[in-house]
Amino acid sequence: IAFEDIQNHWAKSYIETAVGSGLFTGISGTAFGPDISTSRAMLVTVLYRLEGSPSVAQPAGFTDLHADWYRDSVAWGAANGIVNGYDEKTFGPDDLITREQIAAILHRYAKYKGYSEGASGNLSTFTDSGEISGYAREDMSWAVGQKLITGRTADTLVPRATATRAEAAKILVTFMDQRNG
Repeated sequence: IAFEDIQNHWAKSYIETAVGSGLFTGISGTAFGPDISTSRAMLVTVLYRLEGSPSVAQPAGFTDLHADWYRDSVAWGAANGIVNGYDEKTFGPDDLITREQIAAILHRYAKYKGYSEGASGNLSTFTDSGEISGYAREDMSWAVGQKLITGRTADTLVPRATATRAEAAKILVTFMDQRNG
């Protein structure tokens, strides 16, 4: 893979695996954009690709799905309980995804696939664990226990920070490796 912007990047091997598996594409023929934030639509599209891009019976009821590249992905994710909107009409496809949102979506995807829960992590070891939103506490504990999400530093999770494409690639490749054992 000839992405010029990952040659000395900490996530190079994860990015190469994610692109080689067809989960991610570059932002151009020579750039991956590892430090660009990931959108909600991007993440659900990666999971949709992981599922083999199944046909979608009906569109999601969200009124803010304006681009063709993610419409089926969001409809599939919503129909299977993997993604939720902010409300019945708003998904926020272009909103930048947070680390806790990735944990919640990936945890729902694991349940959808019937994967065993596995160990939960101890969130109290992180000084900012109180910043995790109520809806995402169980999901973050699961993601930490599965070593999908690690601290940005030794003692901080930064749960509401946006996740970069490199972080998303690492999380998803780690998830796939654990399931393919």
